[in-house]
Order: sequence, then C-alpha cells, then structure tokens
Amino acid sequence: MSGPVVFALRLLLTVSLYAFLVWAFITLWRDIKLQSALLTGRKIPPISLSFTDDSQTPQVRRFIQAEVTIGRDPACECPIEDDSISARHTRLSYHHNQWWLEDLDSTNGTLINEEKLAIPTVVVSGDEFRCGKTLFSITLPGDTLMSLAMKSSAREKND
Repeated sequence: MSGPVVFALRLLLTVSLYAFLVWAFITLWRDIKLQSALLTGRKIPPISLSFTDDSQTPQVRRFIQAEVTIGRDPACECPIEDDSISARHTRLSYHHNQWWLEDLDSTNGTLINEEKLAIPTVVVSGDEFRCGKTLFSITLPGDTLMSLAMKSSAREKND
C-alpha cells in the first residue's frame, strides 16, 4: 500500500472513533437528563397523622415532605408537647416508594401496632404508633382500601 492510502485509512479510522465517542457521550447525557427529570418529577404521597394532644383535642396533621421528625423540639416538623417524648423521638421518611417509621434512639422507645420498633419499618394506612403517651394513627392516600381489606382478613383469621 502506498503512503497516501494508509494515511487516508488512519484518518478515516480516527474520525470514525471520535464520531463514535461523541455519539456515546450525547446518548449518555440525554439518558442522564431523562432520569433526572423522572426523579425530580416524582411526587411524594402526603401522609396524615391523627393524634390527641395534652388538651385532649384530636389533631390531624398532613405532611408532603419526604421526612417528618416527631419530638418535643420545636424544630421538629411535628412538635408534640409531651414530657414522655424525646426531643427528636421518631422519624417518618419516604424512600423506595414507601413510608418508613424509624425510632431515633429515644428514651422510651417507639411502639408500632403495640410492638417495640427496633428497626426502620414500612407503614401503611391504619397503622398506629406510640411515642411516649401519645398515640398516632397513619393515613395514606390510596392505602385505605388495602389496609381495610388486610384488617378484615386478619379479623377473619382470628375468629
């Protein structure tokens, strides 16, 4: 082969390699932008907590953020006036498309459905948890029918 033919082939191979690299980076960039748009557009389902405070007034609080801290500290998203609750007692967090309840090493612990909460646990509508003397009830949109069906099937098994 002559020198100009080899040079032309090397030049063609180099241009082809750079064209492939540009195409690969553009494809990756578009995919990253698409995934980012999907993740930022994901809606966090609201969670409602029903409880009775010291004045025996039933309260319902609705939260739309991904993390809700419950405790005596006024900086908590759900501050509670109860001396048996730690400053930062428990946390509800939304990840992996589910709401999770986690005890934050509180002094008196957290009970979920009358059982001690040892590890972060998935919660559904109708679950009840206790922080100190305060009993909370959880309501999630869309879970109501499913939780009622689960409770009725549990009652049938017990009968």
